[in-house]
Parts: sequence; structure tokens; C-alpha cells
Amino acid sequence: MSSLVIKSTGSWYDVRQDDGTVVQCRLRGQFRIKGIKSTNPVVVGDWVDFEMENDGTGTITKIAPRRNYIERKSTNLSKITHIIAANIDLAFLVVTLKEPRTSLGFIDRFLVSAESFRIPVCLVFNKMDLYDDQELEMVDLLGALYKNIGYDVVRTSTVTGLGIEEMKAKMEGRVCLFSGHSGTGKSALIKSIDPSLDIRVGEISKQHLKGKHTTTFAEMFPMAGGFMMDTPGIKEFGLIQYSKEEIKDYFPEIRAYNNKCKFDNCIHHHEPGCAVQQAVEEGLICETRYQNYLSILLDDDMKVADWQLE
Repeated sequence: MSSLVIKSTGSWYDVRQDDGTVVQCRLRGQFRIKGIKSTNPVVVGDWVDFEMENDGTGTITKIAPRRNYIERKSTNLSKITHIIAANIDLAFLVVTLKEPRTSLGFIDRFLVSAESFRIPVCLVFNKMDLYDDQELEMVDLLGALYKNIGYDVVRTSTVTGLGIEEMKAKMEGRVCLFSGHSGTGKSALIKSIDPSLDIRVGEISKQHLKGKHTTTFAEMFPMAGGFMMDTPGIKEFGLIQYSKEEIKDYFPEIRAYNNKCKFDNCIHHHEPGCAVQQAVEEGLICETRYQNYLSILLDDDMKVADWQLE
């Protein structure tokens, strides 16, 4: 009978059986998932079969096909992907305007990875208690931008309790992923949602105003008839596996214009009669989102567009 992988430490996996008992398991030999080239063949959220060993540990013998997953480029120079988690019902991308600041390039790349499997994403603007009037106005602008595209948006603060009950309601009966930069408050949010959990909450580096890694390994916890996944902070979110023809399908506002261009194979870059370029000029598609689309299309990180707080 299949059991759920609830924690991954790289070489060992905590596997939860139907009765709630957890067995530490390893992979057998050079086990690989067919068709997936990644640094981690087994991830949190996977369903696996295993055999018990004499020492009380288990050996994973089979991994069920994944219905979806979120992945990113494992390093700047690598052509290998790293899978963050699998079999997700809802992804919470936790973002902050400072301490640390989340760029729109990071957000848009994460959304592309989620869109490739049609995983719903809720943008969580956290640390609302820290923002001044100008930053609150920026949250309004960004919230309106992504809501208009079709993404859910929540504002939260673990200090004031803002948005915590709203997040609980969204998580009911679902498998939910928490992701984002280190220091954005993922673990603190999870602990606010369920104070009984034994989760480390870290501090921000005062020198660099960036998060310290408090979640070392991906782990998931039962909650409200579902599960929530806590994952290590991500510094950068690179994409490598998508073709130029696919990327235009992973920006919802661009996808809406795919059949309105002069040429069927238009990738919305420089082609004449492009409905997307016209929509950008008319303000119907956000210029910043379009520039980030082009940076992914052309694999050019130097041209990533972002909002300025100054």
C-alpha cells in the first residue's frame, strides 16, 4: 500500500503510513524516476511503496506517478532541475517588500513553474506590520496586478494576526505548499496557523537584510484534513525545461491573446501583427510582466523587470 513522503533530508525520507506511523526509508540502489532528471528523485508529497528491513527502517521500491510538482534550476550553471515538492493542491508564495525584498522576476518565474501544471497559487504579502505608507501603496498595486491576472492574494502578519484565519480557511482539506525566499516568514506563518507545531523560526541578518535558513529540509505536517509543506528558502528561481512555444501559455494574460496574432506561431517578441505587443502598448498587459516574459523567453536574467520602491 502506498505511503506518503512527509520529510526529505537528502538520503533519508520520513514516510507516513495510513495509520499515522512514520518509517525512515532509503532508496534502493540507483533508483531513478523515469523521465525526470532532477537532483532529488524522491520529494515531499510523493507516494511510495517500501519494504521493511530488519533494523526497522524501510527501502523504497516504487514511486507513484506525480500529478504535478514545482521545480526550479538547481544551480546557476546547472542544466539539472531541483523539485521542491509534488502533488500540490495549492501553493502559497510568501513574498515581502523588505527584510528581505522579493523581486517580481522571482515571483513570475515561480508562477510559470506552477502554471505548467495548473497549480493554483496564492500570493501571500507577509510582514504587513513593517511597511510604511509608500510600501503599503506598493502592496495595493501589486495585489491589484496579480488579482487582475487571476491569482489569489492574501495580506498577513504574524505580529498582528492579519490574514491567519483567511489562510486557514484556504488550507482546509488541501495539500498546501509554502515557498519563497529565506526570511519571508514561511515557518512563522505555519506556526501561527498551528502553534502546536515544533518549527524553528529564524531572524533576519541585520548586515545583509536577508533571511537565514531555518528550514533545512522540506517537511509536511497534517492539518485540517490536509497537509502543509514547509520548504527551505529559495535564493533564485531559474527555469530551464520550457520551450519558447510553451512559455506564452504560462502567462495567463498573454495566453488570452495567443489566438489573436497575425501568425499562429507568434511568440510575442518582435513579430508583426502581434496582439500581445499591441495589448502591452495599450496598457492591457502590464509592461513589467511582459518584460519578465521576455527575460524567460530569451533566457536573459539581465533584463528582468521589477517594481521600484524609490
